[in-house]
Amino acid sequence: MELKKDSNAVSIDMLLIVHSEKRRAAHGTHSDRQADPGALPQRRGGLQGVGNGIRRWQKFEGNDVHGNLAEKQHPQTQVITSYDNQGTQLTVEVHPRDAMPQLLKKFSLAKRLQGDKNGNTRPRQPGAKDAHVYPWDRSSLKSMPLDLQEFEKLDTYASQVTVKSGLDELVSDLLQEAHSDLERVRVIWIWICHHIEYDIEAAQEKDRQAFKPTDILRTQKTNCDGYAGLFEKMCRIAGVQCMTVPGYSKGFGYQTGQSFSGEFDHAWNAVYLEGRWHLLDSTWGSGLVDSATSKFTFLYNEFYFLTHPALFIEDHFPDNKNWQLLKPPQSLKQFENNMYHKSEFYNKGMLSAHPETSVIKTVNGKATVTVESCAPTLFMFMLNGKQEHGLLSLRKNGMKLDIYPPTVGTHKLQIFAKGKSDIYSSVLEYTLKCNYVDIGVRLPAELHQPVGPSWFSEQMGIMKPSHPDPIIHTSDGRCSVSFGVEEGISVLASLHGDEGPITEETQRRYIFQTQREKRAELKVQLPQAGKFALKIFVKKRLEPGNYVFVFNYLLCCTNTKVNWPMFPESFGNWGQDNELLEPLSGVLPANRNVPFKLKLHGIAKALVKGQDTWPLTLNQEGYWEGSCNTAGCQEVYVMVLENANHNFYSYILKYKVNAQ
Repeated sequence: MELKKDSNAVSIDMLLIVHSEKRRAAHGTHSDRQADPGALPQRRGGLQGVGNGIRRWQKFEGNDVHGNLAEKQHPQTQVITSYDNQGTQLTVEVHPRDAMPQLLKKFSLAKRLQGDKNGNTRPRQPGAKDAHVYPWDRSSLKSMPLDLQEFEKLDTYASQVTVKSGLDELVSDLLQEAHSDLERVRVIWIWICHHIEYDIEAAQEKDRQAFKPTDILRTQKTNCDGYAGLFEKMCRIAGVQCMTVPGYSKGFGYQTGQSFSGEFDHAWNAVYLEGRWHLLDSTWGSGLVDSATSKFTFLYNEFYFLTHPALFIEDHFPDNKNWQLLKPPQSLKQFENNMYHKSEFYNKGMLSAHPETSVIKTVNGKATVTVESCAPTLFMFMLNGKQEHGLLSLRKNGMKLDIYPPTVGTHKLQIFAKGKSDIYSSVLEYTLKCNYVDIGVRLPAELHQPVGPSWFSEQMGIMKPSHPDPIIHTSDGRCSVSFGVEEGISVLASLHGDEGPITEETQRRYIFQTQREKRAELKVQLPQAGKFALKIFVKKRLEPGNYVFVFNYLLCCTNTKVNWPMFPESFGNWGQDNELLEPLSGVLPANRNVPFKLKLHGIAKALVKGQDTWPLTLNQEGYWEGSCNTAGCQEVYVMVLENANHNFYSYILKYKVNAQ
């Protein structure tokens, strides 16, 4: 009620709390015990009234109702508290007219919490209405509908709030822009994830002193217990039901396929929003620990905020199965055996992976992994730390990987995805057990990923390939590959095998490239039987920079009689739209008449130069034809005159002649 309407007016707010006599007596005899985690904190600084209605006044100084220093901006605030014989507590606060009531500020938020018969705020245990169907239905990564864009301003605000004094003031500052329980949880989550560092040393030493909220605010370091405890404490101050959930986790130091027993190694939180429990982990939302250096790095991870329980169970197993929030709940054995999809698996848009177990046994020396994604995604893999011994082909919504371990035994397979960022992140990890090696499936060391054309090659300007499959078999050691090329795109190809010394020049000399009407053709001749990587690169002609790798084919030939020579060497004036019909071999026989037939564009004259010079003539079909004799020469050149008014001929092709 308001007393006056002048500048010195004060307001009186009354908070009526009814306790049983037993509860009131307990307050008097056990005030030094640690408060029940669900109970409202007891006021230690103000005067506690004595029974029989006896009252007295005291200025609201020292510690407030939460044990923190009273706010200095309200020095005139006064509080009176009284008990009567029926267990009724009456608290009256007198404060300046323009100030927020301190008791109302603290207790009005807490009134939403459920209370038991003794006045404790004990959140209800999860039940059937909290449970989500397992396995994941792919509907959302979150356990409730969220539009993260609506949090952008709130997140920016929360991340910039600084600690001024105690925890209560920090929560009060955070709640200035929060207008719902969801927003209250969000600002607390964002602040913790951006300000509290994981304390590796304290975690290893299990130094519980370091996990007290006051110490955490001072050092801004803690471990998972501290993260969870701080989050729960801040939520309770904000008036949101929150619980700390202990359990096992597949976190730092986890080994694929390991079993769990003994002491729990992690803790996280459950929050009660919109009539249902939800899960979050601020420890893992804040950053990560480098396994090599054991150093923590702040790296915000949205995935662990209100995560869908069917996804949360992949790396969090609570001590009480009810906190899985799943129907049906999973057993510890299932948790140990189920495939572990890292958070980046879902952050990068992955939906599923097969096999669904973390340990794979090869069949006839081969294992296959497939991943389904909600959008086209780039992938790569590493087997024992190297990008070898596998064929990874991209699909419109995912990828397929065939892996061939080089030795019998246990191997580590990691799969990475790029998503919308420029960085590949580890999304899957398998343990491969191989009991047989097929030596006939040895792959070239230079076979990079991906193999075969895909949506990515089309995106890079290569379309409608003649060979859509990644593997090309040839019985005579020759093949021709063609594809459409987007205007303004240049194509470069090279051949790589594991047999014999091959220079960068010879890597391209076993390929002869022509281009007609926006379609490129690659004629390939293999130097011997075996497996080869045919790499395809592209670049925009008018832009500076190097060619970019797009994909490669795997060429296979089992014919041991194959021994094709290189194609002739081409020079800069050889246009991509030129066509060579003969001779295709870069090595000509000695003392022979050799026919030549080429299609050349935009030239006035053409000739072949060896020991002598032989002109080529243009026929009705548009081909330059003629022949030359290789007697007495070691090299033969094809030369062209581009302008009839000049006498300068340019070299476009070079052949070698066999020794006599």
